[in-house]
Amino acid sequence: MSHRFRSGPGRDSRGDARNRVLQPLRQRPCYRFPQMKIALPALDARVGDIEANASGIASALASRPACDVLVTPELAMCGYPPRDLLLRDGVIPQCEEAVRTLATNMPAGVLVLLGTPWSTAESSSRCANALVACRDGEVVACAAKRLLPGYDVFDDDRYFRPGDAPAWVDHAGHRIGLLVCEDLWQAGDVRERTDYQADPVAELVEAGCDVLVAASASPFVVGKHDRQRETVVRLARTHGVTIVTVNRAGAEDDLVFDGTAMVVDPDGTLRFHRAPFAADDGGVVDLAAPIGHIAVDEQDPREQRFRALVSGVRGYVNKTGNTEVLVGLSGGIDSAVTAAIAAAAVGGAHVTGVLMPSRHSSDHSVADARELARCLEMGGCLEVSIESIHDAVLSTLARAESDGGPPVAEGSLADQNVQARARGILLMAISNARGGLVLSTGNKSEMAAGYATLYGDMCGALAVLGDVLKMDVYGLAEWMNANHEIAGFREPPIPVSSITKPPSAELRPDQLDQDSLPPYDVLDEIVRRWIEEEESAGRIVDETGFDPELVGGILRMIDAAQFKRDQAAIIPKVSRRAFGRGRPWPVIGRPGAAPVWIPATSSS
Repeated sequence: MSHRFRSGPGRDSRGDARNRVLQPLRQRPCYRFPQMKIALPALDARVGDIEANASGIASALASRPACDVLVTPELAMCGYPPRDLLLRDGVIPQCEEAVRTLATNMPAGVLVLLGTPWSTAESSSRCANALVACRDGEVVACAAKRLLPGYDVFDDDRYFRPGDAPAWVDHAGHRIGLLVCEDLWQAGDVRERTDYQADPVAELVEAGCDVLVAASASPFVVGKHDRQRETVVRLARTHGVTIVTVNRAGAEDDLVFDGTAMVVDPDGTLRFHRAPFAADDGGVVDLAAPIGHIAVDEQDPREQRFRALVSGVRGYVNKTGNTEVLVGLSGGIDSAVTAAIAAAAVGGAHVTGVLMPSRHSSDHSVADARELARCLEMGGCLEVSIESIHDAVLSTLARAESDGGPPVAEGSLADQNVQARARGILLMAISNARGGLVLSTGNKSEMAAGYATLYGDMCGALAVLGDVLKMDVYGLAEWMNANHEIAGFREPPIPVSSITKPPSAELRPDQLDQDSLPPYDVLDEIVRRWIEEEESAGRIVDETGFDPELVGGILRMIDAAQFKRDQAAIIPKVSRRAFGRGRPWPVIGRPGAAPVWIPATSSS
């Protein structure tokens, strides 16, 4: 680390803190509450927009004149995750210059902890993922993130050089230990196995820090924040220190961030808690003020998914410079839930529903789609039949038969895909003609099994439900209807018949999804275990009692459909393992189970 920074001694001079036994709280000297007021803004930094991000940090500080310390989330200066943007010439110096400019314009005596990339040794091609301490116009300390995760969506070691020593800053009579995200969580919040050799928390406590501050950009996963809160309470009580955390807000591509913040006293008392996706009230936490009991209600997982997906859609639409979205409405549950989430994200007036009936569409499907549009107060509801496109393609292919072309029989797989792709053509044409992003409506269960058509129902900018299993889609619909006012709707948004009727693609007469797939509760359990929990085929069979041939066939289907998922729209991540960057998988390889049960409708 450069001579510009002050940090604590490295492990070589103190020994590995992981192997030290820390005194329990009751045996340590009486702790004292810090005489500090700390601000924890929920910042939604935009990747690459350094000027706007710096302005947002300055505004957060200006709106909290009473604070002694302000903490920004991880990489708030450049936005997270920056990915290969960090490799572009000039980006890191621009971030460093923005930090120094902010430092010179801060009120005297205020400590600001800024998340930013920062140069390391001149010989290194990688920078530090740093939490930089600024005070009185200077950079007075810098903590480089020490534990660099490489699991799931993370590839920190591609871009960052790990810190090699604990770092702190002395302020207002307290020693504040500086941590960046994984340095605090150490993968416990996501239940991942790691081989980390250092324990940054223990080392800072050994160095005499009585306050630990952790800046995070921790992507949302259902249930993850509850584990993080339990971790902070346990660590604060074990080590007898105050722990402060702040996570970034908003969404970036496929990642959603919940904007949470916590302050936990040395006895494990929760002093301050900002719940997932709660608004930033602009306040300042007094670390020494008397407090009462803070009740933390366990959020319904369905509400967590809803708020995460709303944030994901809103972030993607706003940050791409759009205001309008298009959703193909079939009258079924998936398109209804997708449209409702879109309406909650950008307002119903900015959502246009497009009905595209075929000769196989039922009257109740059209009626349900129109009722949904009314409930959501959509800005438009277009009806465009696909019949002329469908007939034109079939007649063109029929003429080609005389030249040796393949016959396409009505109701065949090829015929079904023609209909799905006709709808994709119409949606994209409307998008081109009038603007607006197309949101695709497929769920995770269908994406897993390959029960989706490339360039048809898979087309679009964002696959809103691509990380939501089918039964959880029903759960979202039921939660929105039961809590429509909390969700921001004037009335229950999802037509009851869209929830109760059997799901069908309606691409041939009397078609039902479960002509081609097992019951969705069975499919979901297999997908969850195989994708999210990485369980083996044998374990799935042993623990569920499902038929081995059924399990083996589903697993083969999942692996065989990877080529589709590699071409899918961006999927907002809300589970432990989502399709996309967090699950790179071979397209050609077949590491799954033997091909035993394969439905005839496996399609492209």
